[in-house]
Amino acid sequence: MAWRMASLLALFALGGCNLLPEGREAPAPRATAERMVAPSPAARQCLSALGGTGARFSAQPDRYYGAGCSTLGAVKVERLRGDGSEFALSNMGPVTCPTASALAGWARYGVDRAARQILGSPLERIETMGSYACRNVSGSSRRSAHATAEAVDVAAFVLTDGRRVSVAGDWRGGNSKEREFLRTVQQSACKRFGTVLGPEYNAAHADHFHLEAGGRGFCR
Repeated sequence: MAWRMASLLALFALGGCNLLPEGREAPAPRATAERMVAPSPAARQCLSALGGTGARFSAQPDRYYGAGCSTLGAVKVERLRGDGSEFALSNMGPVTCPTASALAGWARYGVDRAARQILGSPLERIETMGSYACRNVSGSSRRSAHATAEAVDVAAFVLTDGRRVSVAGDWRGGNSKEREFLRTVQQSACKRFGTVLGPEYNAAHADHFHLEAGGRGFCR
């Protein structure tokens, strides 16, 4: 734990070297302001709890992009830990620490365990379609939770035996075990995230699960 906290303090000192989000996410406006401040007691508690899960991550500086877009109290997660091993995340940009904590718990207890119990193989990687993106909710003028780094879009799961189970291909088209697995991990997400949207919600979510830290228990 000591090395994790030491790394975090060093990252706050060198925060200007961090890169902007990458991957599939929409390009964001240039940051209009950036600040490095000491984390609040609540933020320190969240970072400590996230480190306690075995996650590998780096704290990010607060960034304001204008137009209602920002990444405040965010971390960049590289790997998460299951019961027996670590697994990777692809295409991840910054997410708020509470969002990362919910993701870490879901990935371990909801995804990795379901993969072993239902599909007979541990999890190797979670493929995402990104986290932070300065954009609106599709078809509306309201800012998405992605615009404040409070949401992650998950597209597929890769197992250690080489199988890849995707929302797009296997929610309806997979075998019975793959369909059971995807529905199980979605229901597990609904216990940890405030808003969870999937293929049954609308066509825009036919290829991924939208996992949002905020909201009031909407699961579809």
